[in-house]
Amino acid sequence: MILPHVARFLLWLGGWTAVGEVPDVHKAVLIAAPHTSNWDGFWAIVYKVFIGLDVRFFVKESMFWFPLSALLKAFGAIPLNRKRAGSAVNEAIAAFDENERFYFGLAPEGTRSRTPGWKSGFYRVAEGANVPVVFGFLDYDNRRLGLGPVLTLTGEKDADMAICQSYYASISGRWPEKTSPVRLTRQKQ
Repeated sequence: MILPHVARFLLWLGGWTAVGEVPDVHKAVLIAAPHTSNWDGFWAIVYKVFIGLDVRFFVKESMFWFPLSALLKAFGAIPLNRKRAGSAVNEAIAAFDENERFYFGLAPEGTRSRTPGWKSGFYRVAEGANVPVVFGFLDYDNRRLGLGPVLTLTGEKDADMAICQSYYASISGRWPEKTSPVRLTRQKQ
């Protein structure tokens, strides 16, 4: 297949070093942080094609217009109606239940702008589906992107988030001033 070779070329052209590999688990929530630029999604898709990772992810429904919708769906995008965003966690958990092998990716900040912290959706999805979290990153300072360790959640949110905070402490987004602190906000139960 030609796409992985195109992806390799694009990574080289962009000056990126790809690290990590497809996780050694059948199901996981993959987080990508920090998310500070429109380019993050592009580079994440290039990376996933390069390593052959079949990951699904939500994209706001308004992005699904022809011909972009066909491309988004081909790369794993699932339309998200942001007016019903509260149902997103349940939709993601249901997808885990319906598939023997399933990776679901998201940016825990939920936006490219600086926020008070990460939304709890990634944690609630992983907890609800009983799957681990895989740390994905885009480190613009060092031009590295990829996947890091797998975190099995303990249910102790503060302890789990301390591990996340430690991992992402040295990773710099495209616009560092837009990087959100690694702590949970919107802690719904």
